[in-house]
Amino acid sequence: MNNLALKQEIEQKYSYADLLNFPEDERYEIIDGNLYLMSAPTVIHQGISGEINRQISNYLVGKKCKVFSSPIDVKLSGKKDDKKEFNVVQPDILIVCDENKIQKNCILGAPDFIIEILSPSTSSMDRVKKFNLYQKFGVKEYWIVAPEEKNISVFVLNKEGIYTIPKAYYLTDKVPVNIAKGLYIDLNNYCKENEELLIKK
Repeated sequence: MNNLALKQEIEQKYSYADLLNFPEDERYEIIDGNLYLMSAPTVIHQGISGEINRQISNYLVGKKCKVFSSPIDVKLSGKKDDKKEFNVVQPDILIVCDENKIQKNCILGAPDFIIEILSPSTSSMDRVKKFNLYQKFGVKEYWIVAPEEKNISVFVLNKEGIYTIPKAYYLTDKVPVNIAKGLYIDLNNYCKENEELLIKK
């Protein structure tokens, strides 16, 4: 293999078309054409995700916005050509208010709201790579839920398309969802019922 071919192989960018050919039992995300294997979620991760999803689902009954939870593919740039889509993620929870973005097999374009629930293996990814990615593609509101640190960071996109300084909440606080007036996420009861799991390392 010559140097040019080697360089091309090293710099290979993965697209959504490539992702669709991978084994179904393996979950990957693509950020700027780079491939990332997703690890299995913890019990606490799944518990918090399910509780937040339940509260949002109850609020959205009869409303136009829809809530989804992982695993579901989100093609952030909204390109219909799978070979030209180089940013595909599976957020833990997302809300989409534009029905045209809801396709049969994926979400086509940036959601209005995304929550990522941290685990030790995803902390830097969610705080840095996904933070920058969601800001770039105009996700209006981004939450980072950190069970081990027992806090929630809320980022809201300003008029310049930049996330403002985050509002910080305790995991047990009643936290308002900015894009949905009147919707609050309250994990206090969940935390009380799962106190032992939350303190385990």
